[in-house]
Amino acid sequence: MKRIKAACICQTLHFMLKEDLGHDYAVKKVREEVEQYKKTLDRNHTQYRIVEETEQADGSVIIKIIKQYNTSPVGDYLN
Repeated sequence: MKRIKAACICQTLHFMLKEDLGHDYAVKKVREEVEQYKKTLDRNHTQYRIVEETEQADGSVIIKIIKQYNTSPVGDYLN
């Protein structure tokens, strides 16, 4: 029998601008989407660590994140 002792997932997320909006408004909406994503992680009690958050020249945002996989324990992954 096997059991998961620790599990995390490493993701690179690109929050892209919506093309049908004006540039300044699209940048604002991207920033709001990033904040909403973080709040959702907190609200769901998902353990995570943002490794890197980079705003691109066009205003989009790239986040590299290590986060808890489902409800598995995270072990040493987030240290």
